[in-house]
Amino acid sequence: MHHELTLINTIAAALGLALLLGFVAARLKLPALVGYLAAGIVIGPFTPGFVADGALAAQLAEIGVMLLMFGVGLHFSLADLMSVKGIAVPGAVVQIAAATAMGGAMSTYWGWDLGAALVFGLSLSVASTVVLLKALEAKGVLDTVNGRIAVGWLVVEDLAMVLVLVLLPALAPMLAPGSGGALDPALWLTLARTLLAVGAFVALMLVVGRRVFPWLLWQVARTGSRELFTLCVVAAAVTIAFGSARLFGVSFALGAFFAGMVLRESQFSHRAAEESLPLRDAFAVLFFVSVGMLFDPRVMVERPLQVAAVVAVIVVGKSLAAAALVLLMRYPLNTALTVSASLAQIGEFSFILAALGVSLKLLPAEGQSLVVAGSLISMALNPLTFSLIEPLERWILARSALARRFAQRDDPLAELPASTEERYLARQVVLVGYGRVGRRIARALREAAIPCVVVDEHRERVEELRAQGTPAVIGDAAEPAVLIQAHIAEAALLVIAVPDALGVRRMIETARTLNPQVQVAVRSHHEDEAKWLATEGGARVFVGEEELAQAMLAHTLATMRAIPTTTKTRGG
Repeated sequence: MHHELTLINTIAAALGLALLLGFVAARLKLPALVGYLAAGIVIGPFTPGFVADGALAAQLAEIGVMLLMFGVGLHFSLADLMSVKGIAVPGAVVQIAAATAMGGAMSTYWGWDLGAALVFGLSLSVASTVVLLKALEAKGVLDTVNGRIAVGWLVVEDLAMVLVLVLLPALAPMLAPGSGGALDPALWLTLARTLLAVGAFVALMLVVGRRVFPWLLWQVARTGSRELFTLCVVAAAVTIAFGSARLFGVSFALGAFFAGMVLRESQFSHRAAEESLPLRDAFAVLFFVSVGMLFDPRVMVERPLQVAAVVAVIVVGKSLAAAALVLLMRYPLNTALTVSASLAQIGEFSFILAALGVSLKLLPAEGQSLVVAGSLISMALNPLTFSLIEPLERWILARSALARRFAQRDDPLAELPASTEERYLARQVVLVGYGRVGRRIARALREAAIPCVVVDEHRERVEELRAQGTPAVIGDAAEPAVLIQAHIAEAALLVIAVPDALGVRRMIETARTLNPQVQVAVRSHHEDEAKWLATEGGARVFVGEEELAQAMLAHTLATMRAIPTTTKTRGG
């Protein structure tokens, strides 16, 4: 046996201690994530006892980031990404600017110079993709409109940070103390080269990758070898991420995300997601452990007020800025709270940016310690922040009529145009939700010439529908004002195509209050919920698995009945 087993020692200590402390955290009703971070502190260089290899842990964590982003890409299509560009792009840009300004102003108050303030502020502005995805998956909202907005927002943030990491070395001489603000003449060339490289990578993945990688996955699947299929999935995630970073200068996370997006075109995308799930979970744990290893507990004693101020900017300042921006863009309160909770932490890009700032002599060493402390605390608080979304939303809506109307106030998409045809205002179908299910229903209704009004919380969808000539209103259908605008009082049928248990009940109660004779059809994923909707709600409920089984059974019976019953005997 070799006496140098650094890699094995690091993995064994990290996973073993993470399991133990994660279990303790779970028994104490805390997120397991807190236990993983604590495991990193225990085996880190700032506490006595065994010290794991920090460089190896960081590389293992990077693999976890690749696999996790690859998994997200497998569920996140190009259409999903483009559908949220209207809020994700301006939202991310404005939020980065606001957070940078807050962090920069705070560090300037501490006496730091312009370069340190800029790097420090940018480090506080970008959230952790890993933490966000784990939180969205835990809440079961990754595939919802709010989840897509949050993920799209962070993709834009990642792209912005790629530009920052490339441009910062060129800007360093100008930002350094005593430089006099001299601008590097090569800055514009560097910016153009970076934009060209990122654009070339995205184009290559979307044009070539969407054809090559699904074909490759199909060829491997045809061999019938499970291990080869798993190897192909993991190899695609890691090698594409590594190659994109080497050849085009984008981050590992962004490269893996686009790798997942192109493999989504394959019919085996769901199997690929399942095959990579155990590895994603294991390496995600190593990511949190590696974050804990960077934390020096002495900073909590030496600079408690500065740590508190940093956490306040991350958890409160960024969240309020994001929530205000989302509401100003006329999205519902729940979307604003979900996005703000998603951004109430910082992670991997923050560490990279802070380390680069220190190496360029722009950021003092204590700045890096504050960034890590802020990240550790905000990560630990993030599950709690997400758990407060629904109670906080109910509390605000119960006490503020302004909040209930804010997203729809003076919004032309919140009511049907005056030119809407009369046939859409009475005996029509009101369709709530224009996702995968709602889109199919609306298409079938159009083909049957049945008038339909769509209600959706997604602004881009409503704009798309109106451009196609389909009447649509934006808003939460559980609010009476929204259903009134869809003319529910004269509607013949309410079809609810959104899987939201609490909201569905409120929608039915509101609709029945405004129109006692309206018929209701609703989708559901849970039998208990379906029973309540059918008995108390008086709705025709369609349960996913049950309806699928019935449809397949009907097809099977019809096929078997069509087959002649007389067959030849063996001796005939």
